[in-house]
Amino acid sequence: MSSAMDKAKGKLKEVAGKITGNERLEAEGRTDQAKTKIHDAVKSVRERAEGIKDSLKRDRS
Repeated sequence: MSSAMDKAKGKLKEVAGKITGNERLEAEGRTDQAKTKIHDAVKSVRERAEGIKDSLKRDRS
């Protein structure tokens, strides 16, 4: 599933929890959104590291 879809799913859970007064569902939605942010940040760092590695390889050649 894409990050945007996961984020939307988390937001939907959070809103549904607020509307129904279900604190657990609301918290689960916030947690899903936080997981997505962390996943995106890790992906970004990984991509930057790959870019640095590739540029270092080109510099050595």
